Amino acid sequence: MGIIQNIARINHLIDQAAIKYCRSPEDILLLAVSKQQTVEAIEEAYQQGLSQFAESYYQEGYEKIQRLKELPICWHFIGPVQSNKTKGIATCFSWVHSLNRKDIALKLNKFRSDDLAPLNVCLHINLVKEETKSGIHPGEALDLALYVSQLPHLKLRGLMTIPPPQNNEEEQYALFLQLRELMHSLNQQLKLNMDTLSMGMSNDFIPAIRAGSTVVRIGSAIFGERKRKAL
Repeated sequence: MGIIQNIARINHLIDQAAIKYCRSPEDILLLAVSKQQTVEAIEEAYQQGLSQFAESYYQEGYEKIQRLKELPICWHFIGPVQSNKTKGIATCFSWVHSLNRKDIALKLNKFRSDDLAPLNVCLHINLVKEETKSGIHPGEALDLALYVSQLPHLKLRGLMTIPPPQNNEEEQYALFLQLRELMHSLNQQLKLNMDTLSMGMSNDFIPAIRAGSTVVRIGSAIFGERKRKAL
């Protein structure tokens, strides 16, 4: 199937899952992960009604943003944030889903200009302490959330996670539920209004929706296998 058919299929599955789990489909954002995909593929997805796209590499994302600047696309950064890329990310993107350090938060806040709306950020939570993956332990979230919430050019919107593959949907759901409960706890303790759970990808977005995801990050199920980093 091509991009058109893939998007129709994903939207149908999101609608079905939302109805099944007593949620509104309008409360679930389909975020198209366009890293290592071509500008032409992004344009095709945009023509099918998608307006929110995610990149993991700053330079690749910057070049696409420049080439597609005539389109009203909202760009999300979902990869690890390198210190020397904070200025570019703070300037070019509207969202960062992968914030996990105070020093990076401080730099993003510094470089977000006054004439732009605050940068929407999510804290990257590593739910099962995977050594090979970035993200903070749930026990560190309170301190970082408090710090980020006080930075004027950042808007703390919620939490993000990339859990390891699980053997079945119930195990996937149980992990995603931990993130929802963590956000609820942080909101209560810090009197915050976080409203975003960025969780669920091509292979596990159904249990993520069941657990309360508000943003599903879908790449290969829309575009097919990644092509290359080049444009």
